[in-house]
Amino acid sequence: MKRPETSTRLENKIAVITGGCSGIGLATVELFLAAGARVFVGDMQDDKGSELQARCGDRLRYRHCDVTKEDDIRSLMDWAGATGGFDVLFNNAGAAGSPARIDEIDGDAWDRTHSLLLRSVALGMRYAVPHMKARGGGSIINTSSIAALTSGAAPVAYSTAKAGVLHLSKVAAAQLAQFHIRVNAICPGFVLTSIFAGGLKSFGFSEDQVRDALQVVAPTLQPIAKTGMPQYIANAVLYFASDESVFTTGTHLVIDGGSTVGPRHSWDPSEPTLGAILQAQINKSQQK
Repeated sequence: MKRPETSTRLENKIAVITGGCSGIGLATVELFLAAGARVFVGDMQDDKGSELQARCGDRLRYRHCDVTKEDDIRSLMDWAGATGGFDVLFNNAGAAGSPARIDEIDGDAWDRTHSLLLRSVALGMRYAVPHMKARGGGSIINTSSIAALTSGAAPVAYSTAKAGVLHLSKVAAAQLAQFHIRVNAICPGFVLTSIFAGGLKSFGFSEDQVRDALQVVAPTLQPIAKTGMPQYIANAVLYFASDESVFTTGTHLVIDGGSTVGPRHSWDPSEPTLGAILQAQINKSQQK
């Protein structure tokens, strides 16, 4: 990954990032460091976490954190806030969850997915807020998804959990405004991360196979014919973390290359429009 250009957009700020050792989380860690922040990272990938801490030096600290465990979340927030609080929380950790359809899924699979993707966000905010109050306020950014906005982008448990993240962010923004804490969400589209590989494990595909295939397929999935990269999402997180978004709370930003703008025929000239389909049917009927 190309090292981001340095700036002062987060100078003197302290941030906590969950799931910061890969994908969108790692891209955000790199960008926050380049913008002048000190970063505390929670993740379950301890080898990558140790390497990241060694590479980044004193401005980054890593701690093991399983966000499905309340004690782990509490410990991460207390550890990061022990020296006087922190300014930014990026609730980002997650995985694909259960691939089952609504007519197939069982309660345990549903609960595991929602524990990972929704409950963890609620508890992240719960245990971060006291430490953000100590700094006089700050910014919370939660990772949702375009799957929260439409059907067909992800399995049902994942999609509904991410929709929950959107509404949770709005309600939390209302409740925390009195403490000068802003809460917003991001909705990534198809981004080149390991989450797709995790979601396709049951089909027997390796992470490398999924990554190579996605590189080819991704530019065809949305109007902007580019592969979605973690850095594109990290740029949005940086905006919400910085004082540039000081008047923005309770909303979300969609970063998806335009995949949610409308049906495919609205942006793909090779896809027949409804009018063209009807005309073809009329012509066919007249020929009989």
